[in-house]
Amino acid sequence: MTVTLYGIPNCDTVKKARKWLEAQGIAHDFHDYKKQGVPARRLSQWISDKGWEVLLNRRGTTFHKLDEAEKSDIDAARAEALMIAHPSMIKRPVAEHAGGILVGFNEADWAAALQ
Repeated sequence: MTVTLYGIPNCDTVKKARKWLEAQGIAHDFHDYKKQGVPARRLSQWISDKGWEVLLNRRGTTFHKLDEAEKSDIDAARAEALMIAHPSMIKRPVAEHAGGILVGFNEADWAAALQ
């Protein structure tokens, strides 16, 4: 099974996920949001599968730097536009695999889905 891992290489959670994949012998490709952007069709599919609320990282500095008008009354369309414009607002990592997607890194969830 090959996994496509989406994220930012210097993110600690992404580093943990990559290290875990390597330790499990799971092949993976890495898509760097900073260099390659976020694929709009993929993001739309992730939102459809998991919901924008799961994907939007409201804890990060990028979100906190937005002015109050941008942060208020967020719906699916606004959340998607924000994540396209600011890929670091997507919770990391996102892992696509044969059975679906995983958002964030939780070792138990990843083991259940990928092993």
